[in-house]
Amino acid sequence: MTEQLAIKARGLSKQFGSLRAVDQLDLDVPRASIYGFLGPNGSGKSTTIRMLCGLLTPSEGQADVLGLEIPKQARELKPNIGYMTQKFSLFGDLTVLENLQFIAEIYSYQKSLRATRIDELLQKYDLTEQRRQFAGTMSGGQKQRLALACAVLHKPELLLLDEPTSAVDPQSRRDFWANLFRLAAAGTTILVSTHYMDEAERCHRLAILDRGIKVADGTPRDLQRSTGMSIVEVLAEDPYRAQTVINQLAVVASVTQLGMRLRILIPESVADPLGMVQSELARAGIAADTHTAEASLEDVFVAVTLKPERRAA
Repeated sequence: MTEQLAIKARGLSKQFGSLRAVDQLDLDVPRASIYGFLGPNGSGKSTTIRMLCGLLTPSEGQADVLGLEIPKQARELKPNIGYMTQKFSLFGDLTVLENLQFIAEIYSYQKSLRATRIDELLQKYDLTEQRRQFAGTMSGGQKQRLALACAVLHKPELLLLDEPTSAVDPQSRRDFWANLFRLAAAGTTILVSTHYMDEAERCHRLAILDRGIKVADGTPRDLQRSTGMSIVEVLAEDPYRAQTVINQLAVVASVTQLGMRLRILIPESVADPLGMVQSELARAGIAADTHTAEASLEDVFVAVTLKPERRAA
């Protein structure tokens, strides 16, 4: 059975003067799934989202979003999508209720059903007690829930979220993701950009962007199985000295310190990476516990964004 796609893009590119913000991006986003964009600032995540919803015209390539050609049919697409930006973009001098009423008016939501729909959203997103509160006086987590409620008020098929949790606490982020899973289970397709590794791990599928180029694409688990790297973990009393010694090995692609631990990425083409690390530490007189480990998503990100000369021994 052919997988149904909410988004299909081929060769999507965007040029701003001399800057190539997105370069030949191919994208397949299944319906009723959470698809993530992972990448640092400037990697092209926001630019891609804006092209897909018709706010930016691609320099090259084409995209099909919910069966519509974008940007040609962007006007027809808008009633079927919800868009939530990184920065709170609702009206701070309106109450929670007034913001929801305003959004309902914008989307021409059926007047006889508006009150019921708004009450439903106030309850679902835990905003009933704040209904008369001015949006500008709310906490970051409350603003986030209001923004999501507004984005889904008209029951869109596709939800585009541009780093929506960048300004909230960890508990609010967990609650937000619980809401996203409920939406996806009910049939909404969600495209979300993030630079948080733990959020990326929650996505059904994930694309990693680096300087406008897609460098990896797949389920988080599949990506972790295909880094092309062996992972060696080292626990040493003097991790800084251990890192200095290990960095002298030409075949080492990356060394990251996590507290007292080091995570070392070595190309899979290198034979016995664990023994090599153990020998080098012993030669330097450094006592350490060493073992191989499974790749984390952060290891994947480091591996696929390495300069070419560091990826292979």
